[in-house]
Amino acid sequence: MDFEQIIGGNAVYIAIAVFIIVCIFLGVRIVPQSEQHVVERFGRLRAVLGPGINFVVPFLDRIAHRISVLERQLPNASQDAITADNVLVRVETSVFYRITEPEKTVYRIRDVDGAIATTVAGIVRSEIGKLELDQVQSNRTQLIGMIREQVAAMVDDWGIEVTRAEVLDVNLDEATRAAMLQQLNAERARRAQVTEAEGKKRSVELNADAQLYAAEQGAKERRVLADAEAYATGVIAEAIRQNGLEAAQYQVALKQVEALTAVGQGTGKQMIIVPAQALEAFGDAFKMLKGRA
Repeated sequence: MDFEQIIGGNAVYIAIAVFIIVCIFLGVRIVPQSEQHVVERFGRLRAVLGPGINFVVPFLDRIAHRISVLERQLPNASQDAITADNVLVRVETSVFYRITEPEKTVYRIRDVDGAIATTVAGIVRSEIGKLELDQVQSNRTQLIGMIREQVAAMVDDWGIEVTRAEVLDVNLDEATRAAMLQQLNAERARRAQVTEAEGKKRSVELNADAQLYAAEQGAKERRVLADAEAYATGVIAEAIRQNGLEAAQYQVALKQVEALTAVGQGTGKQMIIVPAQALEAFGDAFKMLKGRA
């Protein structure tokens, strides 16, 4: 065996070894955790490689697409919409999604970001068109839920999961904002007038209640006095029944003496003229009191 044959034999072995190394290099694929690889064979989908070590057939299979499965955020988008009460608003939205089935995303849609943005814009206009402006402002959480649900249903065929869909802001044009401000001021003025009217009404009611209470108290006092007078009259009547007319004359005489005593206690110099009949009555009263004493 000459030198040329030895060199030729070694070259074949070296070529085979190089071919085997190349096959191993091309046949072993290591996929990162954040990616999935779409494998094609002769231009047709063969497999989707997950994270870790994977094996393919060298020279037949090729990695056609490397798809990131990390969550993505679409650029914030603004679109005009008209509410149910014909108010033009500009809605700013933000959408987050991630790819769950790369084979659908690759072979069913060309521009996934643009398709999602267009879908979200249409759904936002549709949902806001069902609500009045006050409902859009007050039920934003419910609106976001409906948008997210409908977007998720429409992009399912693209192998995409919508993780979040947010309505960041709802803006009004200057004319609408000025009209709403005027309406708000008018509503505040109306509430102030209603509050003032209710205060006056309450004041009148309280005053009426106070007058009614005072009238009831006066009636009670008059009732007590009437009861006391009736009782005194009953006592005198009973005394007259038991002791005859003398008891009544005694009471009258007592009152006459008390009246004369009060007149005599007046201050200053004064002259009192008493009729003769009165003097006789007072004399009889003194006699009766003296007799009782």
